[in-house]
Amino acid sequence: MRPLTDDETKRLFKKLSVYIGDNVKLLIDRPDGNYVFRLHKDRIYYAKESLVKLTSNFARKQLISFGTCIGKFTKNGACRLHITALDFLAPYAKHKVWAKPGAEQSFLYGNHVLKSGLGRIAENTAANQGVVIHSMNDMPIGFGVAAKSAQDCHQADPMAIVCYHQADVGEYLRSETHLT
Repeated sequence: MRPLTDDETKRLFKKLSVYIGDNVKLLIDRPDGNYVFRLHKDRIYYAKESLVKLTSNFARKQLISFGTCIGKFTKNGACRLHITALDFLAPYAKHKVWAKPGAEQSFLYGNHVLKSGLGRIAENTAANQGVVIHSMNDMPIGFGVAAKSAQDCHQADPMAIVCYHQADVGEYLRSETHLT
C-alpha cells in the first residue's frame, strides 16, 4: 500500500472529474474526516485517513483490502473505475440519466441505454460526458458515457443509443456466475 504518485493522482482525478466535475475535492475533505486514495496491487482504494494509519500494523503481503476499491490502473496505465465507486459518484454527479423500468433491466444486463428506454436526461448533458444512470425512483444503478447531448436526444431515433454502458450494479452477480 502506498500513496498515489502525482501522475497517478492526475489520471484518477481526471477520470473522476468526467463524472463529478470539480466535486472531486469534496471526496477528500469530507465533514466526517479526511479521506485518501491509496494504491495496493494496482487497485485504487478510498479510505478514511485513520483507517489507513491502522493498516500500517500489517505487512504488505498480509493486507488483502482496506476501505473501498474504487478502481484500478490497467497495464497501459489508464484508470478504470469499478462499480464500487458508484456510491461516491452518485451524490456529486452533475450529469444524470434516468432509465425506464424496461431499459433499467436491460442496462443491468450490461446493455446500452436506448432512446426508447430514456426516462429523463439532465438538460446540460453534452455528448461524450460521463453520466450516472438512475432508475426512475432515483436509485443509482450504474454509470456510463452520454452518446448524444440532451438536445440531440429529443430528435433521436427510438433505437438510437443515448448512453454507453460503463458499469452497473448487476456486474457483481454476473461475475459471480462465472466463478461457480
